[in-house]
Amino acid sequence: MEQVTKLAGQRAVVIFSMSSCCMCHTVARLFRDLGANPAEVDLDEDPRGKEMEKALARLLGRNPAVPAVFIGGRLVGSTDKVMSLHLSGKLVPLLRNAGAVWV
Repeated sequence: MEQVTKLAGQRAVVIFSMSSCCMCHTVARLFRDLGANPAEVDLDEDPRGKEMEKALARLLGRNPAVPAVFIGGRLVGSTDKVMSLHLSGKLVPLLRNAGAVWV
């Protein structure tokens, strides 16, 4: 959990993902399209990936635990939560407040 918290706080937007996960790529693309430059942590390519995945599964209350999106160091959630925020017009203000976009 400590590693997740540390990584989540290093950039305005951090996405924990798996390199083969299509939803992870889709969520990352959404953030890039909105002008944010998310840090992506591919758990399947990280030596501590399995333990971070377990910690994220506990936080999210679901498995698979990816994508897991953090904005401004705070857990936002997975694809469904990100899309809900985007469709309701609340995602961009969150990104602005975190310093991820300036539009």
